[in-house]
Amino acid sequence: MFAMMSHRRKLLFFLVPVCVTVLFAASSLLAQDSPVRRGRKYKPPPETSKITVQVTKKSNGKPIMNAAVIFNPYKDGKDIGNLEVKTDPEGKAMIDIIPTGSLVRVQVIANGYATFAHDYQVDDSTKEIAIEMLRPREQVSSYRDNSNAPSERKWGVQEPVRPKPGEQKPGSDTSPRSSQPAAKPDSAQPPANSDSNSSPQPAPQQQ
Repeated sequence: MFAMMSHRRKLLFFLVPVCVTVLFAASSLLAQDSPVRRGRKYKPPPETSKITVQVTKKSNGKPIMNAAVIFNPYKDGKDIGNLEVKTDPEGKAMIDIIPTGSLVRVQVIANGYATFAHDYQVDDSTKEIAIEMLRPREQVSSYRDNSNAPSERKWGVQEPVRPKPGEQKPGSDTSPRSSQPAAKPDSAQPPANSDSNSSPQPAPQQQ
């Protein structure tokens, strides 16, 4: 009886490792047949820079409130987009989502001032830009030197000059016109003889 029990124990110790090996091989085969599931790789966001724009008047250095500051970044030759920010009462406009290493075109539009535009290279984590706004300038002309000359035309939408009721338009003829028709030449009179050397013909004699 003891011999039978020892025989069973030996058989059990032999079968257990064999079953574990078979199960491990089967699981490995199933894993090879099943499709490999790969998760989405984590891509860290690009580094961004904080840009502060100070907008002031060129004449007295006072800040300009509610001016439109437009940021248009370019990176690797691609247009990333644009974003508009209004200046606060201190004349400052801040943005912190511009990718570091990009070329940023900054435009400033304010009522009563000439539009400002310039490109800036942003390579650091922070950048401060000071912009002084000028009054509208005269257009460049080849007939007249208008370099840095103030504009003679007021800023804003110009209304056309319309004459008031009862007022003549400039350049119109105000002299009264005669209602009588022009005299016509007298057709009964014979035309003058242009040949001055010709003599009158004698009348024919009656017989």
